[in-house]
Amino acid sequence: MDRILVVEDDRELNQGICFALQQAGYGTESAYSIQEAKLAGLKQEYSLMILDVNLPDGEGFGFCKWIMERRKGKVMFLTARDLEEDVLSGYELGAEDYVTKPFSIHILLKKIAVILKRETENPRNIYEDGYLRIDFDRAKVEIEGKECMVTPTEFRMLRLFIEHAGQLLSYNVLLEQLWDCDEAYVDRHTLAVNVNRLRGKIEDAEHKYISNVYGMGYQWLR
Repeated sequence: MDRILVVEDDRELNQGICFALQQAGYGTESAYSIQEAKLAGLKQEYSLMILDVNLPDGEGFGFCKWIMERRKGKVMFLTARDLEEDVLSGYELGAEDYVTKPFSIHILLKKIAVILKRETENPRNIYEDGYLRIDFDRAKVEIEGKECMVTPTEFRMLRLFIEHAGQLLSYNVLLEQLWDCDEAYVDRHTLAVNVNRLRGKIEDAEHKYISNVYGMGYQWLR
């Protein structure tokens, strides 16, 4: 069952939206402030968060940025703020839709169904194994839920390894794919340095991802 978090400080409206969602077969949870929304968002993931902009303890825009840095999921703004710059801000933060009040509950339900169907048909480009999480759409790497900073070259390396998981990638293939031919000459030593730096960031004693096949290349083990 898809679960939806409704962040709206008008209790009557919040409960009305939740009732309509429940009647449509969704699980719901209510939050009436950003603080409550943060607690709910850290507790579990939601298929969709319906978010007001004007909240008692701040703006929904700030919460949207905060939650997207920590959780996967979709956001829809539902607000009386209808200025063009507000709508653009919502979309720039990654919202799926921006609905202004007053609104039709039937159209709202249809929009939600379309968003969740799109999520099913086009799942996010994510690698996740419980320890390492890579969101290729957002260029974000996490280790046990904490952000891990990687360089652009290391990120390209991760993508290449995971796209060819289990396959041996020769030194020459990696050099050609990771560095443009117009750049300064890069040798195996530079490649080894970059691989070792990446391994130092994502591996520990219990989690090994990259194997060096001596004299041949590297292999993603997972």
